[in-house]
Amino acid sequence: MNASQPARAGDRQDQQHPQAIGQDPSGGLEGKFDDEDYPAYSMGRAAEMLGVTPAFLRSLDTARLIVPQRSSGGHRRYSRYQLRLAQRARDLIDEGTALEAACRIIILEDQLAEARRINAELQQHRPPQNPPQAPA
Repeated sequence: MNASQPARAGDRQDQQHPQAIGQDPSGGLEGKFDDEDYPAYSMGRAAEMLGVTPAFLRSLDTARLIVPQRSSGGHRRYSRYQLRLAQRARDLIDEGTALEAACRIIILEDQLAEARRINAELQQHRPPQNPPQAPA
């Protein structure tokens, strides 16, 4: 993602770590079962789990809400994080929200959650402030 492209909820900065793209340096599955960014689900399995059609998942890809990883054969692979975003999109659409509006809502929610996480982290590392002294 660069400065000219808007942030998208499905584009997490940490998706490029080796486990997220299936290049575990140890060659095993260790850590991948708990990695919410590991693209473990095929389109068919993801659609089945969410109760949607593959076309719905493709529409989220077209809308750039979710950009799935691709297998070596070119098949879409989804992470648990992306499935949560897809479920949120489905919920909003089922409530009558247009696809584009639902995607924008989810992106903004995701950005807000990330900003809150960063803020909490910064607050943790912030040195304690001295309370103001009362005039003598």
